[in-house]
Amino acid sequence: QVQLVESGGGLVQPGGSLRLSCVASGFRMDDVAIGWFRQAPGKEREGVVCSTSSHGSTLTADSVKGRFTISRDNTKNTLYLQMNSLKPEDTAVYYCAARTRSGISTLVNEYDYWGQGTQVTVSS
Repeated sequence: QVQLVESGGGLVQPGGSLRLSCVASGFRMDDVAIGWFRQAPGKEREGVVCSTSSHGSTLTADSVKGRFTISRDNTKNTLYLQMNSLKPEDTAVYYCAARTRSGISTLVNEYDYWGQGTQVTVSS
């Protein structure tokens, strides 16, 4: 059974950092394209950082470039999102997702598996 479980969200002050984790089961994360998405209240879900399989290409949203970094630990089948210099506009529920098709994509409807999400709130 394919499962993605996110953790690491919370409340952080502007300028702070958080690292989100996503543990995958039921498949090898280094075999698939993966991504981090977020959804703020009243807004559509959007791609934040998306990547092909290990050592492949990465696409990063302009709004988080230079601040957010994606990484994997294949020995733990875990995906990470390091978020630095957080801003109030980064407040959202963050999701990890995996797609079985090859290639990189930031489109929500091209991902097959989703985690339950973890809340990130940036506020003083």
